[in-house]
Amino acid sequence: MSTTRPYGASGASGSSGGRQVRRLDFDGAGGVVPLARDFARQALYAWGWLPAATADRRAAAEDVLLVVSELVTNACLHAEGPDGMVIGCDNKVIRVEVSDRGTGQPAPRTPHRAGRPGGHGMFIVQRLCLDWGVVRTPGIAGKTVWAELGAPA
Repeated sequence: MSTTRPYGASGASGSSGGRQVRRLDFDGAGGVVPLARDFARQALYAWGWLPAATADRRAAAEDVLLVVSELVTNACLHAEGPDGMVIGCDNKVIRVEVSDRGTGQPAPRTPHRAGRPGGHGMFIVQRLCLDWGVVRTPGIAGKTVWAELGAPA
């Protein structure tokens, strides 16, 4: 896990420097996990990740959707729900960011016990992603949890 400046912190939107970025505001929304997955799926179609031409491409897209689900679910369970999501893509990496107002620090449960219900979200994120981290802005409540996944070959 590491920390870097999130896409959302820059205020950029659309496409710049080969990076395409989309933002979703959860303000007042219900069913935020399926909403986030649908939003991410639409972005993957727009960016050519879907429809997937190969099994590897399909698996990469499914990994992105699973990470979106896990990050948004964690915000629901541990941080009073998500405020927003940013998904960005360049030729090599997709980055997912979920912001919330929570004070907790996400971390994979250790030791990880595969047979027990619950507690697998950040373990899944850690296993599927190139890197992930948490960014906090001084003087602002909450955090942004981000995760980066590699593009299929």
